[in-house]
Parts: sequence; C-alpha cells; structure tokens
Amino acid sequence: MTSDVALLALPLSKRHDLVLIRGRTPRLIGPAREVIDGGAVVVTDGRITAVGDREGLHRDAPEAVELAFPDSTLLPGLINAHVHLAFDPGDEPIARLQGHGDLVALALTMAGHARQLLDVGVTTARDLGDRDGLAIRVRDAIAKGSTTGPRLLVAGAPITPPGGHCWYLGGVADGEAQIRQRVRDNAAAGVDVIKVMASGGQTTPGGAAMSESQFSTCELVALVEEAHGLGLPVAAHAHGLASIDSAIAAGVDTIEHCTFLAGPGRFEPSEELAARVVAKGIAVCSGSSGNWRALARKIGEDRAYAMVGRTKWLADRGVRIITGTDAGLSAFDDFPMALRRYLDFGFRPEQVIAAATVEAAAGLGLSGVTGRLAAGFDADLLVVAGDPRTDLTALASPVLVMARGRRYLPPESVMRGSHRLPVAPG
Repeated sequence: MTSDVALLALPLSKRHDLVLIRGRTPRLIGPAREVIDGGAVVVTDGRITAVGDREGLHRDAPEAVELAFPDSTLLPGLINAHVHLAFDPGDEPIARLQGHGDLVALALTMAGHARQLLDVGVTTARDLGDRDGLAIRVRDAIAKGSTTGPRLLVAGAPITPPGGHCWYLGGVADGEAQIRQRVRDNAAAGVDVIKVMASGGQTTPGGAAMSESQFSTCELVALVEEAHGLGLPVAAHAHGLASIDSAIAAGVDTIEHCTFLAGPGRFEPSEELAARVVAKGIAVCSGSSGNWRALARKIGEDRAYAMVGRTKWLADRGVRIITGTDAGLSAFDDFPMALRRYLDFGFRPEQVIAAATVEAAAGLGLSGVTGRLAAGFDADLLVVAGDPRTDLTALASPVLVMARGRRYLPPESVMRGSHRLPVAPG
C-alpha cells in the first residue's frame, strides 16, 4: 500500500510553486468533502491557479524541484477566529497589559504571538481586541512581508460602556452618538471588523457580570447600522441570553461565546434564539481554548460541559460554527488541542476541519479568498504528518505552512514527530 506523500516544488526563476500530494488527499474541505487521489495544487504569485491530477499538472510545470513529506496530508490553512495578540498568556494577562508602557516592545511581542499562530498551521486569524491600534500595525507588517505571520483581520479597541468589559483597551462609548462615533473612529484607523462587548466578561473586575447586557438593543442596532454602512462586519461578545437576543436583533455578523447564561452558573440554551441565529445567517465562535477539563476541575464537569459543549448543540440546529480560542487568555500555540476538544462533544473530524477552514472563512467574509483548495483562492496551505480526517491529532504535526504563497516551515519544537526529506533531484 502506497503511503500518502506530499511534494513541494520550490520556485525557480518565477514565483511558481507546485504542491503535490500522493494518496488519499483532501482537495476541497467543504460540504462536498471532495477527495482527490494523486492530486496536486499549483500556486502562482501567491494564489492557487490549478487543482487536479498530479501527473497532469506536473507536466505543465516540468521545471519544478520537489521536496517530499512522507505520510502527509495537504489541507487548507487553519483559521483561528478569536485571538488577542496584545495579551500575554499566563498569570494575570490583563494586569500585565494594563501595566505595559512600551508600545514598541508590545508590538514586537504581538508579532511573536502571530508567528506562534503560524507555527501550528493558522494562516488566518481575527484579532478581536487590542490597544493603541497595534494589531493594525502588525497586520500591515505581515502583509508587506516585513514580519512573518498569518493573514490578520483586526478590530482595534472593542466598543464597551464606561467601566465595561475591557474598558482599559480604550474603546469606551456612552450612548448612541458616542457609539456611532467610536465605530467611525475605528473605521478611520483601518480596522477590518467592529467588536462590541454586548455583555460583561469575567476578566474585568467591577464591570457587568457575564450574564448582564452592557448595551440596549437600540444601541446595538445603531452600532451595526453604522458599521455596515462603512462596509465593516460586527462581532458581538455575548454571554447572556438578553445580550444574545439583542445581538441577533441588531443583525451582527458573528456572536462570540454565545454561552446562554441566564444568571451566574445557569446555562439555558434557547431553541428560539438558535433558530433566529440560523435565520439571520450569524456564525458563532465559542472563543474557548482546548483545556476545558481544567475549567471542569474549577467549576465541575457538568457545568463546564454545559458551558463549552453548547457548540455541538448549536451545530445540531444548523448554526454555522467557526473556530477560535481567545488566544492571549490561552496559549497561542494550542489550536490543535482546541480542535481536538470538539471531538469530546460529538463532532466528527471532518466537521472540525470544516469549522476551522471553509466554515470559518465564510463566517469571516472570506469565502472567496481562503478556506478551500480551489483555483482562484489564496495559497493558504497546510501539510501535516498523517491524515487528520481519521486522526485529528495529525494537525499537531505540521511539516509545511504556506500563507498567501509564502512558504514557512514550523520550528522543530512544534513539529511533534513530523518528517522532512531533502530536496529531490530536479
């Protein structure tokens, strides 16, 4: 039986790469679950220009020099839809950020966090809250090629009321007029998405509780109206039932967490709210890391399961689930572990891969850009040792990451048993 083999052709005189896979290989990760044996992807100038039979495509690029990756699988680059590059994982990340006065050093730290995401195969990430517009600078530096990292979509300072959740990031707005102005200010700064703290959160002492709303429905409607008028999507942090209700009514594009808190420790998933999320086409990002069992040790397994296991409950009702870890409050390199967590709640491996690729791309408005191996898409590619469709732990063994056509080999410290062979003869 022939092993799966991935072959990467290095560019010669032109930016003309050829990524080749032999064996059972995903071609498109999406509803069709299309698989192509002996398939290949041609990448030119950072984009996928052809997908098909390896032998046929190789004849079209005879100059290609090949690298071999035994027993590997090619799939689209992964998407982490909820990160905070400005936070530093560990004890008291919020206090450390508030006390950080050196913006240059903070920007360099954020760039390092972005590289950690790329190390584990994340080629697109959405930063949902930073300070001083630093994530915008990191995004632009990555896009220019002056530093290494995934494609970034950034929100800047999240909009919150005085004393509200994450007020210290600088996005405070009181009343509809200030909310609209804050949206305009963030847009003028160059953000890709507007983040609003529709409910309180557990990391802001003295603010609203997680189950409590921070803005009225009318205020959220005004925010969404202003953002959409400027061509910007809206991500709503919403734990409580009332805040989820208001976010749906306002027409946000994604709901972060969507915890269905009816009060402290009371989780009450709502069939009615879930149906409205589906009807509005809103995607849900649970925004939690892979270490849910640590949470279970703190609050009890039943409560922890109710809190994080709601993701499968939502998926069963047709809600588009997109993957995100709230990295910054958790580690930036734990994405493979976070994806494996979905298996604990009844997801199948192919569902998890879809949530981290094609579904996440659609939820972030990038459905024609990334998340699939298809002609015309950006060359966001991941080669992993093994086959994640049968063993999701294979995602923890990246041997090659390509972000918008730029080749990146993860450091040995994150390759976890993967293999790399020398350049094959031309």
